[in-house]
Amino acid sequence: MSLAGDSLGPPPLKPFGLKLHHDGRFSHEGQPIAHQRLREHFDRSVEYLRTEAKYIVRLKHFRGEIEVQEAAFFVRVIDMTTGKLELSDGSSETLDVSTLSTSPIDGALLCRIKYDMADAGLHARFTHSAQADFMQAIEEGDSGYVVSIGGREERCPDF
Repeated sequence: MSLAGDSLGPPPLKPFGLKLHHDGRFSHEGQPIAHQRLREHFDRSVEYLRTEAKYIVRLKHFRGEIEVQEAAFFVRVIDMTTGKLELSDGSSETLDVSTLSTSPIDGALLCRIKYDMADAGLHARFTHSAQADFMQAIEEGDSGYVVSIGGREERCPDF
């Protein structure tokens, strides 16, 4: 900061030991984050910085880079009647079935969301309950598996 009080912007981001694991757990320097409210705050404050191609969390005035193992956002709830996804950061989006894929780690469902943050979108991982709700709605059709979602029938990608 100069004497006139001009800010040069925030300091460069550096990892500080916070990791978001594929199953939604946060750890700091290898130790699990056990504090429920802090964990919930981290869930809600995950952001992707397009210009730096990094994920961060915010805690008051602090912003720190986090290591993301697979997906920084998680599908907590899927409403099959509307196709809306409720995400771990408190936002909601409409599922684009064509973006579904499976995790190379354990086969969990992934989809793409947040195209406003990244041109190709960002991965969101389905929680067990959201994945179970989606999988129960899949039926075998003439040309493969289909799902009725948001009042329309859509073909599922090959998993």
